[in-house]
Amino acid sequence: MSLLPELRYPSVTELERSARALAAHRPGLCALRRVGASRAGRPICLLSVGHAERAVLIVAGAHANEPVGGATLLALAERVVRERRLRDDTSWHFLLCADPDGAGLHVTPAPRTLLDYHLGFFRPAGPEQPEWSPSVLPPDRLPPETLALVRVIDQLRPYLQVTLHGTDLGGSWVQLTQDIPGLAEPFGKSAAELNIPVETGASDAAGWPASGPGVHVMPAPGTDPAHLSMPDDARESTWYRAHLYGGRTAVVEVPMWASDLVDDPTPHPAPAAAMGRLARRLLQDTRQVESVLTDALPRLPGPAGPLLRAARWALELVPGLVGDWLRPPPADTTMAHVGSVDAFGRRLPLRAASMLLRVLRETDDRAAPALEHLVGSWSDAFAERFRARWVPLEHQVEHQSRTVLAAARHARDAAP
Repeated sequence: MSLLPELRYPSVTELERSARALAAHRPGLCALRRVGASRAGRPICLLSVGHAERAVLIVAGAHANEPVGGATLLALAERVVRERRLRDDTSWHFLLCADPDGAGLHVTPAPRTLLDYHLGFFRPAGPEQPEWSPSVLPPDRLPPETLALVRVIDQLRPYLQVTLHGTDLGGSWVQLTQDIPGLAEPFGKSAAELNIPVETGASDAAGWPASGPGVHVMPAPGTDPAHLSMPDDARESTWYRAHLYGGRTAVVEVPMWASDLVDDPTPHPAPAAAMGRLARRLLQDTRQVESVLTDALPRLPGPAGPLLRAARWALELVPGLVGDWLRPPPADTTMAHVGSVDAFGRRLPLRAASMLLRVLRETDDRAAPALEHLVGSWSDAFAERFRARWVPLEHQVEHQSRTVLAAARHARDAAP
């Protein structure tokens, strides 16, 4: 089954080139500056448009495997330059890529199928992710990418930070650190117009209050997270840094491939049995990957690189997650939520297997062919189970852009 995108996602080099050209074209309005460097010395750059004190910060590239953010960032920057009304009382600041090292390791800018996407997959271990590292590391061990992002937030004091994320397969949803009244209506309207399902029961936001379909508000600090086993907590991430200055953050997710199985709000008839099946499958799939890793590990050169670290980190999450899923679910658990959990349960071992496969291929290890077969069969099964359909890149970008602009407008109206 071919799922051919019409366009490419921009690389970090292409992002920088486009931002530089925009700044050169409108030097009195735009400025491009380096705000930090990655662990490998790659520049982290900020494009600023406008001079108003009230600021919006847009962050792209926090997760290497979610490349739509770069395309959306460029579209938004060009639109803000073109439409003066958007910058009458607001300056816009665009962090081109929060993790340029990671972006260089994820090598599927134009995937044709889920298998194609996974054969070039990379997503860092949690402590190496710029936005998440504060939730799992002490302040003196934060990576330079995180420190650069924190400095930008502290300098700009944005009333709204928007971080552009994406999912491989599923629907669109928004996570808010504080409610933005009025956002749910334009978000839902945009998704409907572009034939993108709204993920009403996103597993990432399990148990969170919703201000509208697919718009989830993070619980207040001090409350227990839905997944007690997870080592990170969104409320300790850089998403909450803007709260020091009276701001808030919106995380806008959009899918590469859509599935209509994640937007069904009807109650699931037997959620405990379904969650039990998903937990057992997750454990079984994980053990298959662990078996390959255990066999190959003595043959792999050390020390472990980012691909192997990330694969092992993903596998280590599974036992606790299985325990979470085996707890009695709420009585009002929806079909959408079980569908989202199903997708996540397929995604986690598949990602670990994909990154391990890249390591084995680099060393021409004898275990690579068997693991390649596993990655292929899991990718196909994922697409078939969820009836995956490609969301044209222009629709991904348009929906994410509309949601960002609506969030900025409504957050400004809600600001004191």
